[in-house]
Amino acid sequence: MTRVWKWNRPVTVREVLEDLRQERSIAYTTVMTVLDNLHQKGWVRREAEGRAYRYEAVSTRAAYSAALMNDAWSQSDNPAAALVAFFGMMSEEQRLALRDAVHIVEGPEQAERSEQAERSEQSERSEQSEQAEAAEHTANENPASAPDSTGR
Repeated sequence: MTRVWKWNRPVTVREVLEDLRQERSIAYTTVMTVLDNLHQKGWVRREAEGRAYRYEAVSTRAAYSAALMNDAWSQSDNPAAALVAFFGMMSEEQRLALRDAVHIVEGPEQAERSEQAERSEQSERSEQSEQAEAAEHTANENPASAPDSTGR
């Protein structure tokens, strides 16, 4: 499938064979069998051209990857935990790509609301942090007025 996706056009067994032979030795019948199996499984469609077939991917590589992720996620007994674990494995770059994808799916209005909520949360956390720092500073300057371990 990688070779079919790579060319992004209908390909013959001979074209795939020649491409693969740049990396390793492989028989024509092996490539033909694999492409025929992919056709039978519905991954590629084929059209006769003379005595040969031209094979073309039915879906994109992205759609294939999405289907694999959806299958794995839907088989989990705890989908939320599976997503949390998956997100934990992601690099920062992957998380940014995910955020961008969510914005695309949500549409521009929802994306703007999400960004506003995120900015509001960041502002609130910053304000809370500043208040905590101010309280700590006050307590350090005037220990007598600081609450003791009983809260007095």
